This record gives sequence, structure tokens and C-alpha cells, in this order.
Amino acid sequence: MDLLAALAARRLLAIVRGGDPDAALRTVLTLAEEGIDLIEISLSGADALTVITRARQELGPDRPLGAGTVLTAADARAAHRAGATFAVTPGLGEGVDTAHRLGLPVLAGVLTPTEIIAAQAGGAAALKLFPAAETGGVAYLKALRGPFPRTPFVPVGGVDVASARAYLAAGATAVGVGSPLVGDAADGGSRTALRERARAFRAAVPEATR
Repeated sequence: MDLLAALAARRLLAIVRGGDPDAALRTVLTLAEEGIDLIEISLSGADALTVITRARQELGPDRPLGAGTVLTAADARAAHRAGATFAVTPGLGEGVDTAHRLGLPVLAGVLTPTEIIAAQAGGAAALKLFPAAETGGVAYLKALRGPFPRTPFVPVGGVDVASARAYLAAGATAVGVGSPLVGDAADGGSRTALRERARAFRAAVPEATR
């Protein structure tokens, strides 16, 4: 898949990390029903690889589906076998390298200019600016866009509805959102509340193709 094009068009990546595999799967499917097309299932969640496999079966072969928190070569290989079509990492390392060799486009985690240069040289499709809120937020993104004006940044970490708008206005390609969107749904919480949050984020983050 063309991950960069998908991020630029959809502009919103949902991050699902849960302690209840069945609830995590229901969360993925609910987000998909609400029109959120880019979803990442974090490998740090309970039985995450099974959740990815089941989500792939439910969503069909063509829907983008990411594996997050890909740290090692083994993580990348397992995510690929489970049916992930892209990988997301919190930083640079063998998870990025192996995913790339397997043909999985990578949203690679970076924070510093040195890491940005290394990730681009390593073939990352886009760069996950993480943790965004804790390291300067929108102001830090604006500072990075001086030396890196064409770099596709995706801020992740503490992104709520208001800051999602601000990041996109500051030039982010997309935003990645976990708990402000998912809440406790992946641990068994209300799917009705999840739908309400999904609609609020979709209203705040209109797709570029609209």
C-alpha cells in the first residue's frame, strides 16, 4: 500500500491498544464502521497479533491495517504474518529495517533532527513525531518544519480534537490518536461513546479528498 498517500488523504490514524482482545476487535470494527480507514493495532495490547488476524478476516484483504509498537525484527515478521499492511514504531531500530524488507511501509517514530534524517535515509514512508504533546506540541512541529519543510510528520501522543486541528494547520500530514479517541472501548467500555468520539474527530479532521 501507499502509506504516505493514505495518510495525506485520510489525515487521521486511530491507535487501538487494549487489555481485552475481544473488545479491541470490536473497537477496530466500530471505528471502521464510523469511516476511520486507517487503524493501527498496537502490539503492546493483549493478544494483539490475534486481534490483527481477526480484524483482517473481518475487514477483508484490501483494507489498510497497521501493527503498532513494532520494536524488533520478530515483531515485524509476526505482524506481517498476521495480516498487517503497514508498521508503526515508537523509534528507529530493527523493527523498521525488517518491516521495510518485508514490503511493509513504515511510519517510523522520531523526535530529534538526527532521527528524522536517519528515518528518511532508511526509507520510512512517513515520520511519527512522538511523544508530540510532551515535547513541545504544535510549537515543536513548527520548529521542525523549518529545516524539514517537506517531511511528512504525523504527531502522536496526547492529540485531542483541538490539537489535531492545530497540528494539521501547522503542516502535519496526519495525526495519530489513541486514548482521546479510543477511550476505554478496547478494555470493554461503551461503543456508543466510542462512536461519538469518532464522529467528533472526523468532524475535526476532514479528509483531504472531501
